[in-house]
Amino acid sequence: MADGMVQGAPAPGARIVVGMSGGVDSSVTAWLLKEQGYQVIGLFMKNWEDDDDSEYCSTRQDWLDAASVADVVGVDIEAVNFAAEYKDRVFADFLREYSAGRTPNPDVLCNAEIKFKAFLDHAMGLGADFIATGHYARVRRVQTADGIRSQLLKAVDASKDQSYFLHRLNQTQLARTVFPLGEVHKTDVRRIAAEIGLPNAAKKDSTGICFIGERPFREFLNRYLPTKPGPMLTPEGQRVGQHQGLAFYTLGQRKGLGIGGIHGAQRDDGTADAWYVAQKELETNTLRVVQGHNHPSLLSTSLMAQDASWVAGEAPENGSFSAKTRYRQTDAACMLGVQDNSKFKLDFQQPQWAVTPGQSAVLYDGEVCLGGGIIV
Repeated sequence: MADGMVQGAPAPGARIVVGMSGGVDSSVTAWLLKEQGYQVIGLFMKNWEDDDDSEYCSTRQDWLDAASVADVVGVDIEAVNFAAEYKDRVFADFLREYSAGRTPNPDVLCNAEIKFKAFLDHAMGLGADFIATGHYARVRRVQTADGIRSQLLKAVDASKDQSYFLHRLNQTQLARTVFPLGEVHKTDVRRIAAEIGLPNAAKKDSTGICFIGERPFREFLNRYLPTKPGPMLTPEGQRVGQHQGLAFYTLGQRKGLGIGGIHGAQRDDGTADAWYVAQKELETNTLRVVQGHNHPSLLSTSLMAQDASWVAGEAPENGSFSAKTRYRQTDAACMLGVQDNSKFKLDFQQPQWAVTPGQSAVLYDGEVCLGGGIIV
């Protein structure tokens, strides 16, 4: 049978379990599904419990918000604790990557291992037909010669698109998932929340890494990884400072280096270009820093990625695509060269800034997210 679109919406009356975080996006998701006539059950995931009583951990308040919303929307909600799974599958990997000098993206792993694996399994145990989250992305079902396949698409609201964080989802997961906000703009989500009187309509969006929240990152990491100070050198070998441990820095970082304008080249007016992290050398515990946002050491025309995950289950053919090497980035034109199903190379038309080992390189064919891998 020729490729073609098929109906993607769940059947009327389907049972959908919604991941409700206490935020406005997942709250409006639950309301939209209820309005469309589905059987909706809310599920609040507790993924972190090391410091529930700290000023930075909002789990208790988030649960109260989620429960209040469920009451307004008129759905049952239960809390489920995935903290053990989170520590094993996400946090342990997070610490390993930082120890190895890389900068991981735990939100990508959290989606693949917790929100669309542990949560999906739990929801199926509740008799769910589908799960839903408040992510800004879309799923499209396509009829192919091999049957119905699921494609992961960018959200209609390009400024909120979260397909980058979802690129490791597979066919089994996507077949059971709906993203009601994929067709909705964030401004409309806020408007809906206010109109229906949700108690969290004006709640700020959460930022940062899920289990770190708003706390100082270096202070948090210091509790789990030892500090190992070392030299901060220019590419030419000039010592301009001391770092506190390679794990606490990321490529392209500008703030928190502690290097004043007295080091390096200055302009005629006495001002100097800012310093940036350009390289981490584990063997010598050296942090290389450069002056100027567009220093050649910060630019890359190609990258290698491993541990690839492809939405279709297999790598696409080599060819011309676009990619993101960080979340808040415009798609960059590139050529894909697949070495095997788990490794690939990208060659970019234009140099890319601060391509960071440990981050995800995510591949797109127009609005379709194909998958990606970990930059090495």
